[in-house]
Amino acid sequence: MGTENRAGANTTFFTVKWEEAGVVLLDQRKLPQEETYLTCKTYGEVAEAIRAMVVRGAPAIGVTAAMGVALGIKNSTAGELKELAAELDVISKTLLETRPTAVNLPWALKRMKETFERSRAAATGTEAEKIQAVRRDLTEEAERMLVEDIAICEAIGRNGAGLIEESGNILTHCNAGALATGGYGTALGVVRSAVAQGKSVHVFADETRPFLQGARLTAWELQKDGIPVTLITDNMAGHFMHQGQVQCVIVGADRIASNGDVANKIGTYSLAVLARENGLPFYVAAPLSTIDRDMPSGEQISIEERSPGEVTELRGISIAPAGVPARHPAFDVTPHRYVTAIITERGVAREPFTEALNQFFSSEK
Repeated sequence: MGTENRAGANTTFFTVKWEEAGVVLLDQRKLPQEETYLTCKTYGEVAEAIRAMVVRGAPAIGVTAAMGVALGIKNSTAGELKELAAELDVISKTLLETRPTAVNLPWALKRMKETFERSRAAATGTEAEKIQAVRRDLTEEAERMLVEDIAICEAIGRNGAGLIEESGNILTHCNAGALATGGYGTALGVVRSAVAQGKSVHVFADETRPFLQGARLTAWELQKDGIPVTLITDNMAGHFMHQGQVQCVIVGADRIASNGDVANKIGTYSLAVLARENGLPFYVAAPLSTIDRDMPSGEQISIEERSPGEVTELRGISIAPAGVPARHPAFDVTPHRYVTAIITERGVAREPFTEALNQFFSSEK
């Protein structure tokens, strides 16, 4: 099954791709200085790539994990389906433990498990032929998830573009673009769609400390697409809002509770409060797979705590006194009362979010 991994309107890079040699990832740790690709030849290498943030962004993590499952099963030496099923459990557990906050990861693993069970039940022939059929089905499912993700992001973009004024400045945080998805992007997908409609927009990109996804990634991919972007530090956002130089804020999400509470990159909550203070709309763009219907509120969302060294050092260079303690929660939770609307592939949801989001799920075919 072939895939068209179209990152953005004019971009030539891709985020993740399946090849016979393994799962190929754009190494986002090296951007913008180097545009290099890493080939993961085992599921363990895929897991480490997710953990080390070679690839990041909830939708991209989900697709990558699915390909990690397919790769692990492809490389398996199991002689029976029962052994293969046991290996699948080990592979899934390894991948699941890499990043705890993004719900797209367990969602993708669950979908691959369901595909495995369907394929095993339908497989015929010798045991070797059955195993080969399961391998093929899992590979095709992982590639299908990539194609679907790009189409979903394009739909999110179309649905959100109508919320954007004919001209003005959009503030975004972290990277919710082609690099965070299979291609095109969620928050930046809205920006791309608005530009495609002829709207004159400019993006303020928060640098997003401490990993600098805004500075390194958002600015990089928007520049490649020819979309006007200005980089600002995180603590400049309130200034530009107060000066009337921001018309709206658009961010992505790593997990959305059923009541509309949003877990996203650390610093998102601060932007939502600032947007409310300055009377600006605060939009969240995310696929339905990011909504955790089993989680009643954001209070139950597990927040990943990453290495303090990512705060005290910048690419290996110390920026703090030796021995000073640091904290690095990678995400925060924005209460739904600060969210103007959630933009999904099925439409735009507004308060009350529980009812609005449920309508999108009830309309699934």
